[in-house]
Amino acid sequence: MGARCSKLSACWWPPHFKSPRLENGAAGEDGSGVPVFAEYSLDELRAATDGFAADRIVSEHGEKAPNVVYRGTLFSSGATVAIKRFGRSAWPDARQFVEEARAVGLLRSGRLSNLIGCCCEGGERLLVAEFMPHDTLAKHLFHWETKPLSWAMRVRAALYVAQALEYCTLKGRALYHDLHAYRVLFDVDGNPRLSCFGLMKNSRDGKSYSTNLAFTPPEYLKTGRVIPESVVYSFGTILLDLLSGKHIPPSHALDLIRGRNITVLMDSCLDGHVSSSDGTEMVRLASRCLQYEARDRPNLKAVVSALASLQKDASLCFHRFLGVNE
Repeated sequence: MGARCSKLSACWWPPHFKSPRLENGAAGEDGSGVPVFAEYSLDELRAATDGFAADRIVSEHGEKAPNVVYRGTLFSSGATVAIKRFGRSAWPDARQFVEEARAVGLLRSGRLSNLIGCCCEGGERLLVAEFMPHDTLAKHLFHWETKPLSWAMRVRAALYVAQALEYCTLKGRALYHDLHAYRVLFDVDGNPRLSCFGLMKNSRDGKSYSTNLAFTPPEYLKTGRVIPESVVYSFGTILLDLLSGKHIPPSHALDLIRGRNITVLMDSCLDGHVSSSDGTEMVRLASRCLQYEARDRPNLKAVVSALASLQKDASLCFHRFLGVNE
């Protein structure tokens, strides 16, 4: 096991926050326990973020990102929320922005960080979503400080994201833009959830893929369009992240798989914690998702079924969700 894997210590706990969820049956709920979608004023969201203060930023890329995510506190309810503020050039059509936000705001799933509101005033475009306090999958895979993510939690993350995508597809939102490990968040119970932000169609000036071209679906490079099979391809790159603990270009990973160098692909922190059959099955699924031809990739129902068979510990404890030594 590499030097990085020797830094094992007790799990940390986040600062206290209040969820935007309301009491069961309270006004403002739609039956899911999540507040119904609402439109907020710019003044409300400015107050919620202390004037969009730098210390409220939770975006992985910080202040220089064109679209910045803040941790906000709604004064009306005391709820903690995630507030995404778009760059000034994004979403020039105000009506299109609100219509898109309302459509995404109809979705309600325990596998999503659900969209609960938006703001559209002047040139400002903001989204309001449930706040996930335990950071991103990317941080726990690539930038961990205490314990590497366990295999059981990696399988859970893959399964829950696949279930989120399948749910969205069944609800008529099959396209997810720029799916990657930074879009997967951990909620207060330590469960993985898919960010709702990627469900918004991109603005006229936006780009569907902000990641390195090496990770972009082949058909997008050819046509500039996202199709449902593109989402499966991007999900395959997440499977590679989970397998390797690194951001490996799909072409290199597929070369390793074809050369039967699976041990080189696997994260050394998982040595002795993954059965050969489970590791092989995850690699096989990743390879299928990353097929060059879109028609050769599995549908999400098949992906969910394959991952469900790999989940051995459905009651994985949050207190240990960062550790491999269970």
